[in-house]
Amino acid sequence: MAKHSNIVRFIVKKDNQNDFIRAFDDFPNCEGLLSHILVQTGEESFCGCGVWKDKDSMDNAMSDMIALLNASRHLLVEISPELGVTDPVSGSIVFEQNLTS
Repeated sequence: MAKHSNIVRFIVKKDNQNDFIRAFDDFPNCEGLLSHILVQTGEESFCGCGVWKDKDSMDNAMSDMIALLNASRHLLVEISPELGVTDPVSGSIVFEQNLTS
């Protein structure tokens, strides 16, 4: 089964970036989670990315991901009425290149 990834875009309320980053630091080490990163894409915008052993692993951790969102929801700006405070996507990893120096 192919590795799977979830990517979520967030906009953080002004001056709440450090609290938002700390919330990600508290995310549990879920079974099947291979990598978990948070990228700051602008002053108040971030993308979280998880790489999972497979889709089932990601699906099994959904309650932990929702708990992270619920714990940090007060720090987030609504992106749009349709999306709410997150812009999530997920899918199978179709290309991966691990480089070493």
